[in-house]
Amino acid sequence: MIWIFIFIFLCYAFLITSLAIGFSRMDDFVSDNYEIKTKFSVIIPFRNEAENLPKLLHSIIKLNYPKDFFEIILVDDDSTDDSVLVIQKVLDKILDTKTQIIQNQRKSNSPKKDAIFTAIHQAKYNWIVTTDADCILPKNWLKTLDSFIQQKQPKMIVAPVSYEVNNSFLEQFQLLDFYSLQGSTIGGFGISNPFLCNGANLCYKKEDFIKLNGFVGNDKIASGDDIFLFEKFIKDDSKSVQFLKSKEAIVKTFPVKSWNNLISQRIRWASKTSNYQLWFGKIVGLIVFAANFTSILITFLAIYNAISIVNLVTFWVAKMVLDYLLIKKSIVFFEQKNS
Repeated sequence: MIWIFIFIFLCYAFLITSLAIGFSRMDDFVSDNYEIKTKFSVIIPFRNEAENLPKLLHSIIKLNYPKDFFEIILVDDDSTDDSVLVIQKVLDKILDTKTQIIQNQRKSNSPKKDAIFTAIHQAKYNWIVTTDADCILPKNWLKTLDSFIQQKQPKMIVAPVSYEVNNSFLEQFQLLDFYSLQGSTIGGFGISNPFLCNGANLCYKKEDFIKLNGFVGNDKIASGDDIFLFEKFIKDDSKSVQFLKSKEAIVKTFPVKSWNNLISQRIRWASKTSNYQLWFGKIVGLIVFAANFTSILITFLAIYNAISIVNLVTFWVAKMVLDYLLIKKSIVFFEQKNS
């Protein structure tokens, strides 16, 4: 049995080391002072987000981008709280920004995909940017996207997301866990095998969304508005899907507030993995699952003296060192060293 554990660990070590190397290969993007050319339609679905919307809306007000070069489309998915009223109060103060609230037109089993689809077909501009109602946008967000588009000529841009946290154990745990995902996302691009993205900071061409039939084929799956569309773009032209590694483009969101919510969130995330199409993403999932399962199994075997404590400690220390190598790169990039 010990040889099986060694094999699993070696596979995990190769994977994490590869992703860490890939992360290092990705240079930080530096914006040039181009003449602004790109017009964006920013799409934000929401449902009962009255508590979070003020932070989002005030970050929209502070966006450092010409007001006639972007529009904001907020899609209401049958909110029962004061979300719409909150938006309308802020809209009265930002009449110079093209902002509208539209109603979601549900047609599938995925309200969020329906919301994005509804907004895209009303969008004025060819570049679509999606984010969430519980996010805070950096002031140079659109400016950095525009510069990246002019320099790199992508069809889809995957951009970084971070958590806004306090010092509670639950939130710090989620932060480090989330940075393992962000590190893997960036590392995947660095080794030319991208397999993750986040819909809280995703940008793509409307014409390509339509050409690829958008969410058709996965609209019966409640979640995955980002990853399944991402996979379509990858399959169509992988080189046109690029990661924007820039601190100026980091969108911040918030962790969940309870362990029950965290478990529900992870069950929701896991429910869509069987529908992933990219082989590399499936291999990563399998190896990570096997390594984590082995971590638990080997601990129980040590408790019952089926393996030695030395083997247990060696496995755990080696795994933590590997994880640290990748997570530290994310911590440095997102400037969260205190975590």
